[in-house]
Amino acid sequence: MRATRSSPRSVAAPARWRRPLLLAVLAGLLLGAVWYARHQRQVHRYARRVYASLTSGSLTGREKTPLLEGYSVHGIDVSSYQGRINWPLVADHRVRFAFIKATEGVTLRDSRFQGNWRGARAAGIYRGAYHYFQPNYDATKQANLFTRTVPLAPGDLPPVLDVEHAEFHDVAQMRRGVATWLRLVERHYGVRPILYSNYSFYKRHLAGHFDTYPLWLAHYEVAQPALPREKWIIWQHSDEAYIPGIRGTVDFNVFQGNFQRLLALRIPARGQTGTSN
Repeated sequence: MRATRSSPRSVAAPARWRRPLLLAVLAGLLLGAVWYARHQRQVHRYARRVYASLTSGSLTGREKTPLLEGYSVHGIDVSSYQGRINWPLVADHRVRFAFIKATEGVTLRDSRFQGNWRGARAAGIYRGAYHYFQPNYDATKQANLFTRTVPLAPGDLPPVLDVEHAEFHDVAQMRRGVATWLRLVERHYGVRPILYSNYSFYKRHLAGHFDTYPLWLAHYEVAQPALPREKWIIWQHSDEAYIPGIRGTVDFNVFQGNFQRLLALRIPARGQTGTSN
């Protein structure tokens, strides 16, 4: 059989494509590095959440995240997502207050609200309740659901409206609904509610419209909230923390002020004058 010679053109072809391919790879790496530099917090956060999900089966309920330094009053907020909570154990680890999910929208009652409500008080933790606001549903019905569900009494913390649901038809309509809920709930309990939102949503949709209400601000992976200190009273600084007594992650919060100021925030007994800011 006759031997065949390699064509000079076929030998040179790979070399001809090697340089453009190398440049494309380098460009891709550069773009990836730029993207990572801009989004590394989100990437790390997503990686931590994936890891937490993969290892959730091995959790014992004794894991502990260090409390944020520079603050003396620490708290958590919980819902049915946290499962059964060992409230005495939570209280043993410097948790002084807890906000407990009660309702959402016009029909949903959190399945663990009643147990958490009783458990927090029995453990000596100052408790409050919150409603997750659905902007495309009737605000009056949402307020009525909350007031029918939550038996706030003197000594409890003020009611909270959680406003962060980004799917709504009209921002002005959303704000009117928020104002309606806040007004009706304040009239029912006789105390000014607290408004909760995350930093981005608040700046985009709520800033300047509800400044007379105390603000509970969620802002993660920052040394301090971007809003001035006079704008907020509670800072939710993490939503992936651990505290003994809860199997899995929980939101961590700090109160701006000392313990006496937290006590002053509570609903006063009838005939007494309390502060809510």
